[in-house]
Amino acid sequence: MTDALDPADMREQYRTTELTVADLAPEPIEQFTRWFKETATNPAIHEPNAMVVSTATPDGRPSSRTVLLKHYDEAGFVFYTNYNSRKGGELAANPYISLLFPWHPLARQVIVTGRAVRTGREETVGYFRTRPHGSQLGAWASHQSSVIESREELLARYEELAARYPDDEQVPVPPEWGGFRVVPETVEFWQGHENRLHDRLRYVRVDSGDEWRVERLSP
Repeated sequence: MTDALDPADMREQYRTTELTVADLAPEPIEQFTRWFKETATNPAIHEPNAMVVSTATPDGRPSSRTVLLKHYDEAGFVFYTNYNSRKGGELAANPYISLLFPWHPLARQVIVTGRAVRTGREETVGYFRTRPHGSQLGAWASHQSSVIESREELLARYEELAARYPDDEQVPVPPEWGGFRVVPETVEFWQGHENRLHDRLRYVRVDSGDEWRVERLSP
């Protein structure tokens, strides 16, 4: 381990503008929209819709992975997956979920916690039809999170599907594939600052309704 880098020596001072309660939108989706637009136009950020999705088993064993956000509105944040995947199975047993948008070049993070509910089939089909043809085939070829013998096995399955559904033929939506909508209970906006004195402003849903209160958290 003589050539190993020491992560304890890796430090960066964030120099950004203060984030105050007065700066925030009245509700979190509008505030997310503001930040998301700024993020999407920043060339330093690759895939601004990438988010870390964290789930847990009923006995509290967590797992995380990066997933792409595909839609958001006042109802929540939507992503798509195989319902038989690890995250799909965990959410079926324990719907509580966390999303993290790590926008490092802007020294910003957004953290969402809430419950995941499945999207309707019509919404799922509508999104599936917008995916590139190859991605549609990939949804069938990959039995997500299952053990396979080799990559060749996966590619062979894909090639078989490509022969069955050429580019000019519609690919059916896999029955086990669909969306999750994360209905937020809290949404935290994190802005990095010097000396680790970060701003953390969190919206908290009031009584499961449409009202939100904002609280500042110590960094």
